Amino acid sequence: MGTAPTTIGPYRVLDTLGEGGMGTVFLGEHTLLGRRAAIKVLLPDLSAKRDIVKRFFNEARAVTQIADPGIVQVFDFGFDADGAAYIVMELLEGESLSARLRRVKRMSVPDCLRLARMAATSLAAAHAKGIVHRDLKPDNIFVVGDPAVTGGERPKILDFGIAKLQGDDAPDSVKTQTGVLIGTPVYMAPEQCRGFGEIDHRADIYSFGCLMFRMLTGRPPFEGPGSGDLIAAHLREPAPLAQSVVASVPEIIDQILQRCMAKSPAVRFQSMTELAETIAAVEELLQRSSQPTFAYGAYGVPAPTPPALTPPPVAPLEPNTGTTISGASGQTAPPIRAPHDRKLVFVGVAAAAIAIAGIVAIAVIQRRGHEPTATAAPSEPIAPTIAPAAAPAPAPAPPAATPPDAAELAATPATPIDAAPPPPPPTPHRTTKRTAHGTTSSPPADPIDRGD
Repeated sequence: MGTAPTTIGPYRVLDTLGEGGMGTVFLGEHTLLGRRAAIKVLLPDLSAKRDIVKRFFNEARAVTQIADPGIVQVFDFGFDADGAAYIVMELLEGESLSARLRRVKRMSVPDCLRLARMAATSLAAAHAKGIVHRDLKPDNIFVVGDPAVTGGERPKILDFGIAKLQGDDAPDSVKTQTGVLIGTPVYMAPEQCRGFGEIDHRADIYSFGCLMFRMLTGRPPFEGPGSGDLIAAHLREPAPLAQSVVASVPEIIDQILQRCMAKSPAVRFQSMTELAETIAAVEELLQRSSQPTFAYGAYGVPAPTPPALTPPPVAPLEPNTGTTISGASGQTAPPIRAPHDRKLVFVGVAAAAIAIAGIVAIAVIQRRGHEPTATAAPSEPIAPTIAPAAAPAPAPAPPAATPPDAAELAATPATPIDAAPPPPPPTPHRTTKRTAHGTTSSPPADPIDRGD
């Protein structure tokens, strides 16, 4: 371009970043804001051609319509004082994808999928605005640092110079004149190679498949000594499998590439969004399959599956539904019931049994105090009977005491008034057993202290 200009518009030129067949890229700094930027300047003879300038400014028009972090930003564009067309763009720090591939030869599957997923998402944003890039290749993707994303870097898509904008009336035919931005034959879709017919966003999907093939294998899908050989291969030859070049490429990746590079646009992914979602799903699938066992549980034991949460069982409603709390709420109050606490039932029954036993014992003692000891017949204590779920039975009436007859009174020796009454004889215990045929009694046994 000759001598570098000192200023371009409101920018002061600091350095030259690169040169090409279409123009030169300078490092500039805004004279008022101090912001640094990359300034792409079209060659003077090309700036005089209206159709070339139109396509050159397409990049600025296209980029300003897309709000996506994966698309390079454009700050300004116009003509310099000497008539040269220029575009002021975001200054990127990193390396182009072509430089990365020259350095590493080919990328690992996780790195390729990560960058491809983000690039496809950004291209989907461009397609949503009716913009087709039409020149996807490693030189037009720049990798920059970004700590906010996985891997700490993201791709930036550059050079929308030959992008097709919605409503653009420029012809779609492939031009062969030197210096005209027509795309790169290595990555061109068959419909671009034919030079006729409508070209839509699915041409970018084909080029994207060729780009991923290059990232994974270190070579493009088709190679040839000239552009004609490459164009013929895109039109006629089936796309090779990446696994045939690098055996470690998973088969599922080849399925994605084969669909991207289908000859018919109708067979390809129908949108970049669909492609990005598929890449994300495969990325997650491969990541899960490569995780070590201990990631799922301690010491290599798979983590237990948490039990399913089931609602507690609901007791069936009783026939008595009670009364309604309020007509507005529709809630029903539970019926009022007598308490049925089993502990209370047990205590009540036990207390009744003890009371009955006490009454019987007092009656027996009183009776034995008037009867001779030798002829006293042992009485049977009434053992308490506890029904598990029945209400306490009413206490039986104590047996009526039989008054002694005259003969018994005569036979009983007189006791001095001041003498202490003799202690009552021990009452023998009789064991009562309930059978299916009634109640039987066993002979009296020795009294046993039961701690009652």
